[in-house]
Amino acid sequence: MSPRAACRLEAIGFEKIYDYELGIADWKGAGLPTDGEGITFQVAADAMRPDIPTCEPQETIGAVRARVQEAGWEDCIVVGCGDQVVGRLRARSWSEDASVMVGDVMQLGPATVRPNEALGKLVTRMDRRPTSLIVVATPQGGLLGVVLREDAHRVLSGEPPEMVWVECAGCPGQWRPLV
Repeated sequence: MSPRAACRLEAIGFEKIYDYELGIADWKGAGLPTDGEGITFQVAADAMRPDIPTCEPQETIGAVRARVQEAGWEDCIVVGCGDQVVGRLRARSWSEDASVMVGDVMQLGPATVRPNEALGKLVTRMDRRPTSLIVVATPQGGLLGVVLREDAHRVLSGEPPEMVWVECAGCPGQWRPLV
Protein backbone atom coordinates (compact mmCIF):
# COMPACT_ATOMS: atom_id res chain seq x y z
CA MET A 1 0.00 0.00 0.00
CA SER A 2 1.24 3.48 -0.64
CA PRO A 3 2.41 5.62 2.29
CA ARG A 4 -0.36 8.07 1.39
CA ALA A 5 -3.03 5.38 1.68
CA ALA A 6 -1.51 4.15 4.95
CA CYS A 7 -1.65 7.67 6.35
CA ARG A 8 -5.30 8.03 5.35
CA LEU A 9 -6.26 4.70 6.92
CA GLU A 10 -4.50 5.66 10.12
CA ALA A 11 -6.33 9.01 10.16
CA ILE A 12 -9.73 7.32 9.96
CA GLY A 13 -9.00 4.96 12.84
CA PHE A 14 -7.33 1.81 11.55
CA GLU A 15 -4.66 0.56 13.94
CA LYS A 16 -3.04 -2.38 12.12
CA ILE A 17 -1.67 -1.02 8.86
CA TYR A 18 1.01 -2.78 6.84
CA ASP A 19 3.06 -1.26 4.06
CA TYR A 20 4.10 -3.87 1.49
CA GLU A 21 6.92 -1.86 0.00
CA LEU A 22 7.51 -4.05 -3.04
CA GLY A 23 4.05 -3.25 -4.42
CA ILE A 24 1.04 -5.04 -5.85
CA ALA A 25 2.88 -6.45 -8.87
CA ASP A 26 5.29 -8.25 -6.55
CA TRP A 27 2.39 -9.41 -4.35
CA LYS A 28 0.58 -10.90 -7.34
CA GLY A 29 3.83 -12.28 -8.75
CA ALA A 30 4.31 -14.24 -5.54
CA GLY A 31 0.91 -15.84 -6.06
CA LEU A 32 -0.66 -14.20 -3.02
CA PRO A 33 -4.42 -13.62 -2.99
CA THR A 34 -6.02 -10.32 -3.96
CA ASP A 35 -9.53 -8.92 -3.65
CA GLY A 36 -11.50 -6.74 -5.99
CA GLU A 37 -12.92 -6.65 -9.42
CA GLY A 38 -10.93 -6.76 -12.59
CA ILE A 39 -10.22 -8.68 -15.73
CA THR A 40 -9.98 -12.36 -14.94
CA PHE A 41 -8.16 -14.93 -16.98
CA GLN A 42 -6.43 -18.21 -16.28
CA VAL A 43 -2.92 -17.89 -14.88
CA ALA A 44 0.02 -20.24 -14.33
CA ALA A 45 -1.06 -20.80 -10.72
CA ASP A 46 -4.30 -22.35 -12.00
CA ALA A 47 -2.31 -25.26 -13.48
CA MET A 48 0.63 -25.27 -11.06
CA ARG A 49 1.71 -28.39 -9.20
CA PRO A 50 3.64 -27.82 -5.96
CA ASP A 51 4.65 -31.47 -5.53
CA ILE A 52 7.74 -31.46 -7.77
CA PRO A 53 10.67 -33.11 -5.96
CA THR A 54 13.51 -30.85 -4.85
CA CYS A 55 17.13 -31.41 -4.00
CA GLU A 56 20.22 -29.40 -3.11
CA PRO A 57 23.45 -29.00 -5.11
CA GLN A 58 25.56 -30.90 -2.54
CA GLU A 59 23.45 -34.08 -2.72
CA THR A 60 24.49 -37.07 -4.83
CA ILE A 61 22.68 -38.11 -7.97
CA GLY A 62 22.13 -41.57 -6.47
CA ALA A 63 20.26 -40.25 -3.44
CA VAL A 64 18.17 -37.83 -5.47
CA ARG A 65 17.42 -40.33 -8.26
CA ALA A 66 15.80 -42.72 -5.77
CA ARG A 67 13.60 -39.96 -4.30
CA VAL A 68 12.52 -38.61 -7.68
CA GLN A 69 11.69 -42.02 -9.12
CA GLU A 70 9.76 -42.99 -5.96
CA ALA A 71 7.70 -39.78 -6.33
CA GLY A 72 6.93 -40.67 -9.98
CA TRP A 73 8.69 -37.68 -11.54
CA GLU A 74 11.41 -37.40 -14.21
CA ASP A 75 12.66 -33.94 -13.20
CA CYS A 76 13.86 -32.41 -9.95
CA ILE A 77 14.22 -28.72 -9.08
CA VAL A 78 17.50 -27.82 -7.40
CA VAL A 79 17.10 -25.32 -4.57
CA GLY A 80 19.61 -23.52 -2.39
CA CYS A 81 19.45 -21.05 0.50
CA GLY A 82 16.10 -22.47 1.52
CA ASP A 83 13.77 -22.42 -1.45
CA GLN A 84 15.70 -20.43 -4.08
CA VAL A 85 15.63 -22.06 -7.54
CA VAL A 86 19.25 -22.58 -8.60
CA GLY A 87 18.97 -25.40 -11.13
CA ARG A 88 17.09 -28.30 -12.62
CA LEU A 89 17.84 -31.98 -13.09
CA ARG A 90 16.27 -33.48 -16.18
CA ALA A 91 15.69 -37.17 -16.91
CA ARG A 92 19.06 -37.47 -18.70
CA SER A 93 20.83 -36.65 -15.41
CA TRP A 94 19.80 -40.00 -13.92
CA SER A 95 22.31 -41.88 -16.12
CA GLU A 96 25.19 -40.18 -14.26
CA ASP A 97 27.24 -42.15 -11.73
CA ALA A 98 25.45 -42.30 -8.36
CA SER A 99 28.34 -40.52 -6.59
CA VAL A 100 28.26 -37.43 -8.83
CA MET A 101 27.11 -34.28 -7.07
CA VAL A 102 23.87 -32.64 -8.26
CA GLY A 103 25.64 -29.26 -8.53
CA ASP A 104 28.08 -30.71 -11.07
CA VAL A 105 25.40 -31.81 -13.57
CA MET A 106 22.36 -29.61 -12.98
CA GLN A 107 21.06 -27.18 -15.58
CA LEU A 108 21.91 -23.77 -14.12
CA GLY A 109 19.28 -21.05 -13.84
CA PRO A 110 16.25 -22.73 -15.42
CA ALA A 111 13.61 -20.46 -16.91
CA THR A 112 10.94 -19.44 -14.42
CA VAL A 113 7.58 -17.70 -14.62
CA ARG A 114 5.45 -15.97 -12.01
CA PRO A 115 2.19 -17.55 -10.82
CA ASN A 116 0.17 -14.64 -12.26
CA GLU A 117 1.47 -15.14 -15.82
CA ALA A 118 -1.31 -15.61 -18.39
CA LEU A 119 -1.72 -19.36 -18.87
CA GLY A 120 -2.74 -19.14 -22.54
CA LYS A 121 0.42 -17.26 -23.52
CA LEU A 122 2.56 -19.58 -21.41
CA VAL A 123 1.14 -22.67 -23.13
CA THR A 124 1.74 -21.12 -26.55
CA ARG A 125 5.42 -20.62 -25.63
CA MET A 126 5.67 -24.14 -24.18
CA ASP A 127 4.15 -25.65 -27.34
CA ARG A 128 6.47 -23.66 -29.60
CA ARG A 129 9.70 -24.90 -27.93
CA PRO A 130 8.44 -27.73 -27.06
CA THR A 131 8.81 -27.62 -23.29
CA SER A 132 7.04 -30.12 -21.07
CA LEU A 133 7.63 -28.31 -17.76
CA ILE A 134 8.19 -24.73 -16.57
CA VAL A 135 9.20 -23.66 -13.07
CA VAL A 136 6.94 -21.23 -11.19
CA ALA A 137 8.76 -18.99 -8.72
CA THR A 138 8.24 -15.84 -6.67
CA PRO A 139 9.79 -12.61 -7.96
CA GLN A 140 12.64 -13.27 -5.52
CA GLY A 141 13.28 -16.74 -6.99
CA GLY A 142 11.55 -18.90 -4.38
CA LEU A 143 10.11 -22.14 -5.73
CA LEU A 144 6.32 -22.35 -5.80
CA GLY A 145 5.89 -25.32 -8.13
CA VAL A 146 5.83 -26.25 -11.81
CA VAL A 147 3.40 -26.16 -14.70
CA LEU A 148 3.29 -29.30 -16.83
CA ARG A 149 2.27 -28.62 -20.42
CA GLU A 150 -0.39 -31.36 -20.43
CA ASP A 151 -1.89 -30.04 -17.17
CA ALA A 152 -1.99 -26.51 -18.60
CA HIS A 153 -3.78 -27.70 -21.74
CA ARG A 154 -6.29 -29.56 -19.57
CA VAL A 155 -6.97 -26.47 -17.43
CA LEU A 156 -7.35 -24.26 -20.52
CA SER A 157 -9.88 -26.70 -21.96
CA GLY A 158 -12.07 -26.17 -18.90
CA GLU A 159 -11.18 -29.18 -16.78
CA PRO A 160 -10.68 -28.33 -13.10
CA PRO A 161 -7.15 -28.13 -11.72
CA GLU A 162 -5.91 -30.96 -9.53
CA MET A 163 -4.85 -28.50 -6.81
CA VAL A 164 -6.72 -25.56 -5.31
CA TRP A 165 -5.61 -22.58 -3.22
CA VAL A 166 -7.02 -22.70 0.31
CA GLU A 167 -6.86 -19.91 2.88
CA CYS A 168 -5.64 -21.04 6.27
CA ALA A 169 -5.35 -19.54 9.74
CA GLY A 170 -1.99 -17.89 10.36
CA CYS A 171 -0.66 -18.20 6.81
CA PRO A 172 -1.31 -16.58 3.44
CA GLY A 173 -2.77 -19.83 2.13
CA GLN A 174 -1.61 -23.13 0.68
CA TRP A 175 -2.18 -25.51 -2.23
CA ARG A 176 -4.26 -28.60 -1.42
CA PRO A 177 -5.53 -31.47 -3.53
CA LEU A 178 -8.95 -30.92 -5.05
CA VAL A 179 -11.29 -33.36 -3.31
